[in-house]
This record gives sequence, structure tokens and C-alpha cells, in this order.
Amino acid sequence: MNQTHPHTSHHGVGHEHHREHDADGQADILDLDAEILAEHTASITAWLPLGTSPRQIVDLGCGTGAGTFALTDRFPDAHVSAVDTSTAHLQRLRAKACARGIEERVRTVQADLDEPAWPDLGSPDLVWASASMHHMAHPDRALRNVHEALAPGGLFAVVELAGFPRFLPESAPEDRPGLEERVHAVADRLRSEQMPHRGADWGPMLTAAGFTIEGRRTIAVNIEGSRSEAVGRYALGGLQRIRAAVATELSPADLTALDRLLETGSPHSILRRDDLAMRTERTVWAARRT
Repeated sequence: MNQTHPHTSHHGVGHEHHREHDADGQADILDLDAEILAEHTASITAWLPLGTSPRQIVDLGCGTGAGTFALTDRFPDAHVSAVDTSTAHLQRLRAKACARGIEERVRTVQADLDEPAWPDLGSPDLVWASASMHHMAHPDRALRNVHEALAPGGLFAVVELAGFPRFLPESAPEDRPGLEERVHAVADRLRSEQMPHRGADWGPMLTAAGFTIEGRRTIAVNIEGSRSEAVGRYALGGLQRIRAAVATELSPADLTALDRLLETGSPHSILRRDDLAMRTERTVWAARRT
């Protein structure tokens, strides 16, 4: 989940000026996202309208590998080309592939997907892009590049989150109810010019690029913190990153309340709350090159 956008991975896109020194913190959030949403990601890979199991897959804006490893698990005969601009993310992904004993099935490709010319990605049967397309400065061009790269009859899966997940109940914290929504409202306003395609309906853009939409599905995510201690760590890490971007825009009272939540040694720390839940939505478009 970069310096200019506190929420999500840089995912192979150059216009946000990713800084590698922040890669560890960003990578930790991506790993938590993969861990908590593993069941939901698996359900999406199972839903994809594939007549036969793909043998060649491309994961665009792979981050630290959430999609890459969901796909290698789902399709045990497939090889995946994992593409991202961050060398640190790709190194972490490569280490995971080696730890899983599937390094022969995973190829990492460092590339800026906002460049007009893309690297040779072969002729994949399936291209997967999760939480990466909205980062593109020129999404129409990127969609055409995917269409050109796909094998005839191949499938393009675009997965997007409905914004950054929410974790606190509306009544929290007790002294500043609704704090989380106000923090995100500021963040959304600050990022709107950087990422105008966040929350877009990708259906018309996919159709305009020559794809046939074969399915669309929205999955509600609501994971109680009691089910996974990673929910608290995700909430903490995510809000810490957002704070860095919005601090000067928050009211003094809201900033004080936010800092109280982020103080890990405090009894008011978000890590000590028993009412956390990860709430968001994921939408997936399945588009065919016919």
C-alpha cells in the first residue's frame, strides 16, 4: 500500500515517483493485505470464467506477490510473469517463490507500465491486475497493451478495491466519533488529482480497448479483528502511512485523536481495541480478447 499515495502499492507505475527507502513499510502492508484477504482472492481466482487452466499468466503491478501466489496455487501447471516497477517488491516476491519451492514457475520483470513500450511478456492466457490499473497515468494505452499481449481467447482480470479498508466502528474513538471517515475524506481529496481513475467502472474502458466483458462480480469484505491479529497491524500500518499525508489538513483535535490511536504503547492504541473489523469491497471484471 509510496510517498505520494499512502494507501496502496506503487504496482509498476512510474508517475507516482516511488521511493525505494519506503519499500519495506509498503511491502509489509501488502503482505498483510495478502494474508487477510487470501480467502477472498482465492474465491476470485475460482470464479474466473476460464474454459481451460491457463499455462502462461502475467501479474501486472504484482507488488509483493499476493496475486502471483494465489494464481500459482490455483493453477499448479502455470508459469507467472510478475511485473512491477519496485525492485524491492520483486526481490521480496522472488524470496517467497524460493521459499515455496516454485522459483522455476515465477519470473520477475522490472518495468514501468506507464512507458509506451512494455517488455516482452510473451502471449499469456491470463493477465491479472489487482489494485494496479487505477495507478496508470494512461490506462487506455495500458488496456490496449494488455489486449495486444494476450493470446486470442485469453482473459484479462481487473480487480479493484473500493478505497482503503475501514477498521473502526463509526462511534470510535469515543472522544472523536467518525474520525476514520474524516481522515479518509482528506486523503481522498488529496489523491483525487493523482489518481482520477480510482473507483472507476472499468467495463466501458475494457470494451473500448476491444475486450468482451464476460463477467463482473463485487465481493463484500468484513473480517472481524478477532479472526486475525493481522487486522490490527494492517489498521496501524495503513493509518500511519495516511497520517503522513494528511496531518497538515486535519483539525488539531482529529490529529491528536489519530496520534493517540497510533501510539502503540498507549492503552488507547488501535492494537488494543477489540472492536476492529476490516471492511471494504472488491470488484472484479473478467474481459476476453475475442
